[in-house]
This record gives sequence, C-alpha cells and structure tokens, in this order.
Amino acid sequence: RRFFNEARAAAGIENEHVARILDAGRHDGGAPFMVLEMLEGEDLSRVLEQCAERGEPLPVVRVVDWIMQAIEGLAEAHALGIVHRDLKPANLFLAKRRDGSTILKVLDFGISKFSSAAGASPTLTATSSLLGSPVYMPPEQLRDARSVDERADIWSLGVVLYELLSGKLPFDADSVAELFVAILEGPIAPIR
Repeated sequence: RRFFNEARAAAGIENEHVARILDAGRHDGGAPFMVLEMLEGEDLSRVLEQCAERGEPLPVVRVVDWIMQAIEGLAEAHALGIVHRDLKPANLFLAKRRDGSTILKVLDFGISKFSSAAGASPTLTATSSLLGSPVYMPPEQLRDARSVDERADIWSLGVVLYELLSGKLPFDADSVAELFVAILEGPIAPIR
C-alpha cells in the first residue's frame, strides 16, 4: 500500500521539480511496478560526498538555486495536501536536461502523508513506526508522525540547506537516541 501511496502522491503533482510517475500497477504475478521518467544525473548526497572528497564547499548561489527549485516542487505538493516527510539529499536529484543544464527533482513520496482534504488513508498515515530519515526529521515528527504538516518538509529542507552550505549536519550525536534528544532539546550549531 505504501508503494501505491507514493504513486498516487507523485502522480498528482504536475511540477517540473517533482519526478513524474508515468504508470503504476501490478504485474500478472501480483508484484507492484512503477514507471518513472528517466532521469540522468546524481542526487545531492553524491554531490555532498564529492565536495567532502575535494574539501571544497558548494557555491552559495548554486545551493540557494537548488533549494528554491525543491521549494517550487514542494509548494505544489503542499497545495494538493501532500507532505513528503522524508526530504534528504538522497531524495533531491540533479537531472541533466538535453541542453546540458540541470534541474532539481524531488523524489520518493513513499511515506508521504495526505491531509484529510486530500483523501488520507488512516491506515497509511496513522502509524506508530518511525518513518523517514531521523537526522532530517523535525521535532514534531519525532514526537508524533501523524501530526506533521507542511512545516515538517520546511524543517527538513532547512537541514538539507545547512548541510549543503556547511558540509555538516546541524545536530551531532553518537546514537539515534542522542540524535533525538539533540533535535528535540539541543541548540543548533552555528553554521559558521
């Protein structure tokens, strides 16, 4: 059901900054499938790895451009009542266009949450399991994933922005439990 949740969420978003779902269904044997637009390029987690290897920061202007493109895609999702809930560098993809330029695409709406106006399925959104990538989760998502709204995506995008600009995460911890405490209670390390 989560698989078809992603297909339904992303298929309804008609924005150039969200990867298009072309088809979804089940094979004759019952296995689900999803056909997405073909993208060539790399995700921002790979870009971060390359910057770390070179020891070079990303240009601020480029980072701001990428974040603005992600915001455009998310704005459409939010207008449709869809909260992504798992924004992270690996879900932000720099796709190459035919002319050689790049465009940022938001990927993976697999754990997205639909508002009640968008036809939420309580069995998919009202879960007690941990959904998402903890380091990018806002405090309210750590407390109760069912209660998150669009602001959760804004927080996560802020963490991505912080990481892209500094090469570090705003919260440092040795364990998941310590990470949760840092996010819930700790101050954010100044970006400088």
